[in-house]
Amino acid sequence: MKVLPFLSLRPRLPRLPGPRLSTALLGATVLELVVLTGHLAAYPFGLAQERVPQERRTPDLPQGQGPPSLPGSPAAERPVVLLHGFIDNRSVFVLLRRALARHGRRHLASLNYSPLTRDLRTAAELLGRHVEEICARTGQREVDIVGHSLGGLIARYYVQRLGGDHRVRTLVTLGTPHGGTAVAPGAGLHPIVRQMRGGSPLIEELRLPAPGCRTRFVSFWSELDQVMVPVGTACVDHPDLDAVNVRVTGIGHLALPVHPAVAAAVREALESQEPQEFREGTAPSSGTSSVA
Repeated sequence: MKVLPFLSLRPRLPRLPGPRLSTALLGATVLELVVLTGHLAAYPFGLAQERVPQERRTPDLPQGQGPPSLPGSPAAERPVVLLHGFIDNRSVFVLLRRALARHGRRHLASLNYSPLTRDLRTAAELLGRHVEEICARTGQREVDIVGHSLGGLIARYYVQRLGGDHRVRTLVTLGTPHGGTAVAPGAGLHPIVRQMRGGSPLIEELRLPAPGCRTRFVSFWSELDQVMVPVGTACVDHPDLDAVNVRVTGIGHLALPVHPAVAAAVREALESQEPQEFREGTAPSSGTSSVA
């Protein structure tokens, strides 16, 4: 299987010839329709919150305090929290969850937040409470988070503005409007969608200094993502954040959390020990390649 290319924090978007781009866009659009059809069929099964597994529990601890991680605890023991996008639910992560479980991840949590939530900050606070509960339940000090679209922005706000960097080792975002997107359906109707637009107070808040932020960011962006306008807005570009941006070719917004090549790259990002290792070591190489 081909691997994914890597770009710098300010990627230069490729200038592909017209016919080639049109063909790639057509293929990505067809794939998006297939993914949408499958997701609509699975959607009802993800409406309810998943059951809390019967794992070893530890006493409840105050916010910001947790049990020490187990000595020599492998990456497989660190919980992975999966956070969906706008008007979606945990069913979007069925395939990614299975891929992570097959490769040894023992603690996987897919969280739902209400579509009636009117403020991204409120959703970020709820995420923080879930993370504290997961850490107490599993006995781990840290978690990893994978967020699709709006879910990635919620997780970033938690990490960057609510002190979540003490809990989140790696945050992987898939098609997340870090810089705000000019395409946001229903932007005039739903407050949380207006917050995703470029220049919104929340997007500007995320541009504020974040010295000492401990979390590693790995952001996947696609050149054919029709929801991210411009496509580079899905990249993390902040001088205080330790971030790697991963360019995906040949697929669109909806396919990011379900494509097997993306799943493989996400798994490698979560397993790498340091950002530099992910850039140049056993993670995908920097060659030109495609996931489709």
